[in-house]
Amino acid sequence: MTISKVFVVGAGLMGSGIAQVCAQSGIETFLTDIEQEILNRALKNIAWSTSKLIEKGKIKGNLQSVMDRIQIGTGWDRASEADLVIEAVFEKLELKQEVFKKLDQICPPETILATNTSAIPITEIAAVSRRPEKILGLHFFNPVPMMEVVEVVRGVRTSEETIRVGVNFVKSIGKEPIRVESDVPGFLLNRINLVGYIEAIHLLEQGIGTVEDIDKGVRLAFGRRMGPFETGDLVGLDVSYGALLAIYEESKDMRYYPPQLLRRKVKAGELGRKTGRGWYEYNPDGSKKEK
Repeated sequence: MTISKVFVVGAGLMGSGIAQVCAQSGIETFLTDIEQEILNRALKNIAWSTSKLIEKGKIKGNLQSVMDRIQIGTGWDRASEADLVIEAVFEKLELKQEVFKKLDQICPPETILATNTSAIPITEIAAVSRRPEKILGLHFFNPVPMMEVVEVVRGVRTSEETIRVGVNFVKSIGKEPIRVESDVPGFLLNRINLVGYIEAIHLLEQGIGTVEDIDKGVRLAFGRRMGPFETGDLVGLDVSYGALLAIYEESKDMRYYPPQLLRRKVKAGELGRKTGRGWYEYNPDGSKKEK
């Protein structure tokens, strides 16, 4: 099965990034959200990001040809035309299940449905659907246009054919697929990464290191482009908190219980770049404030 039309639910950072990489790869893409203002902002961000990639020679073609492949709207009717629907709404099980119930009614039986969840088990999301064998996880990483890997996650009832379609789709958009064969919360890469993030927060809580030094050390010693706190601010502290809580509630493994400082920051609304304050403070243009 070749994916030529994709419908993306949710025009936030992840959803707009997914729409962008699909359109860049020649796929006709429809992006939906609950408010036109959110969609307009997403389209503006996609245009900016795509133009930067073209300038740097990272992608071929021209901006207009990419943008012409993206349509936006607050309706869901066009989901019936898609070969693949990707859900990228807030990381909350009940919300995702509502999306899949709606898609079940709109999409023909052969349509493949995917969730971009970073931690919620695919099987739980698919439990509300009449086509669990057609549902899989496609876990993109942030920022989507730059990150090369996508986890292709199998739920308990996901068919091998659906997994193969997911793997081929990921390759078709220029990404590297990682197959996740068991539906554990957090999948593969987040289970590895989040343990390090938690340890970094604990070291900060104990006064052993500063945010700046921990990030600098991780960048220089491990060759990463961003340290754990810089990454946390980019992803959103609320997103990381939700992922950790989902893993903990499913596994009861205390290694994944959100640290107190992270819980307090989320309660205080210090969610990272999107709120202007997280582990660092940010200017209105998104640049980091110098101390």
